[in-house]
Amino acid sequence: MSDDYLRQVLAQYAVDAGPYSAVRQVQGLLEPTINKWGGQLVLCVEPSGSFAKGTAIRSGTDIDLFVSLSSTTEHTLSNIYQTLFNALDGAGFKPRKQNVSIGMRIGSYDVDVVPGRRQSAYGNDHWLYSNKRQSHLQTNVSRHIAAVSQSGRTDEIRLLKIWRNRRGLTFPSFYLELAAIRALHGRLTGNLSSNVVVALEFLRDSLEGARFVDPSNTNNIISDDLTANEKRSIASAARAALQSSWGAEFA
Repeated sequence: MSDDYLRQVLAQYAVDAGPYSAVRQVQGLLEPTINKWGGQLVLCVEPSGSFAKGTAIRSGTDIDLFVSLSSTTEHTLSNIYQTLFNALDGAGFKPRKQNVSIGMRIGSYDVDVVPGRRQSAYGNDHWLYSNKRQSHLQTNVSRHIAAVSQSGRTDEIRLLKIWRNRRGLTFPSFYLELAAIRALHGRLTGNLSSNVVVALEFLRDSLEGARFVDPSNTNNIISDDLTANEKRSIASAARAALQSSWGAEFA
């Protein structure tokens, strides 16, 4: 299939991330509950994740919101996560627990809220609570956004996310983004079809043995977020995609 076809697919799955997009109204709906819960400890509530990176697709989470709490917050990370969940549940948002985020369906939008405690009065390093690991992890959302949004690979990443969702694969977005960036290192931008092939070949041949670390914390091993079986499933799906037509994978 041609680059033109893949650009049509991207247009079909495009998300309006502009300052006046309808999905941004969700932030206004949630902020009163979040601010009531955290009070003066809430430093800000800001879009993050795929929405802020420019890699959001219409079949994924519509918006991620990062809740930054002051470094003076005395509650444990698990308590922060649980009490925010309780506050959102009490407000009628019907939240569900995920790994580091709290997921909700608000109107026609899928929303993930991530609470984090700032490490110090300066900088953007935060501690998060991981349900999957039952422990805390350090990260820097601002660095994540910059690493992906400035990579020159947002179109290829969006196509891989469409493929992931259509295949029903377990493949965390940041992990996928880092894998795509590594796979396409040094390649020309704009050659969508050939670049997607190279990325799928990487997933088929190299994902299982590749190690990915959080660029803001080398102790946070992103590739540990998937089991060996989950990685094999991605490799198998990539193998099938390379033997299939683009229409079957992205339509």
